[in-house]
Amino acid sequence: MLLKVGELARRTGLTVRTLHHYDEIGLLAPSGRSEAGYRLYSQADVQRLHGIQTMRQMGLALNDIGELLAGEGMAPERIIGQQIRALDQQITQATELRARLTMLRDGLMAGAEPDMGNWLEALALMTTYGKYFSSAELKQIFTNWSLIEADWLVVKDLVRNAMDRQQPPDSPEVQALAYRWMALMLHWMGGDLELLDRWGHMFRTEPSTQGRNHAPPGDMIEFVETAIKMRMALLEKYLTREDLRRLGHVPHTQWEQLERDVQRLLADGVPAHQPEAVAAALRWDALFGQLTSHDPVLREKLLTASAQEPLLRAGSPLSQAVRNYLLEVLAQATPAEQASGRPKKR
Repeated sequence: MLLKVGELARRTGLTVRTLHHYDEIGLLAPSGRSEAGYRLYSQADVQRLHGIQTMRQMGLALNDIGELLAGEGMAPERIIGQQIRALDQQITQATELRARLTMLRDGLMAGAEPDMGNWLEALALMTTYGKYFSSAELKQIFTNWSLIEADWLVVKDLVRNAMDRQQPPDSPEVQALAYRWMALMLHWMGGDLELLDRWGHMFRTEPSTQGRNHAPPGDMIEFVETAIKMRMALLEKYLTREDLRRLGHVPHTQWEQLERDVQRLLADGVPAHQPEAVAAALRWDALFGQLTSHDPVLREKLLTASAQEPLLRAGSPLSQAVRNYLLEVLAQATPAEQASGRPKKR
């Protein structure tokens, strides 16, 4: 497969003028020409272009890049190896660009020999991400991805299913998914709302980022953001942005297990004073403490918001019946039980 210069420019986010300049100085000469004289670029040319652009982002001069790329052939592992060695010479930038190289190696190549499409995608993503984030920020983002990946794939499938069934954004089902989506995004970005805002802005304004590497497509982003905006409008009546930043993360699996356990207690008619009930209530108390960073003021704000806003309750990871039961149990628990975190034998 050969690409004309205009197509290569379009797919990588570079300009035709830049590619012409690289050709004129001998840095990136196209492998062929069409009968009409147009430059034609091969997969090897695109691989070389990837190496050039990555080292340009390090601040290396074009002459230095030419020397680094001269000689041995252009195997993908050699390009990455050269970039890492160059980064070691540029100590102040080493951490940042290593993160991008790791993203490329582990995320795009996935252990297989990259084809032209892989290199083109890498170039396009580097160009796009560079508009919004420093390499240090990208390192944080892609390093933290493993924290949420498994649950994220589940949530994305559930959102698509809700969309296919035309569930409205204010339905309890979609609001619960919006809660999970928000919690995962905040956990992913380490509670950095400004970073999260920029990430969302990038996905809304850069179609090339949508649908890649498990990223949501545009219609899903629009659907979920509608539901999230409803929740945020209510939360902001009670919580500041600093409060939101300080929220802790509770894996959804822990909420699900607590929901199942308490539903079983309800089905069995277990009274609120029984040890099993108290144990469940203390688990909920601990999880809520984890969510609110063990801050009693933040805890009270969230409880007030939930009590006052039906839409927020609709998106809670615990059902209304379960929450009512747990609150009743906690109200009856002795101070010693609450302080120790263990139910008293009765």
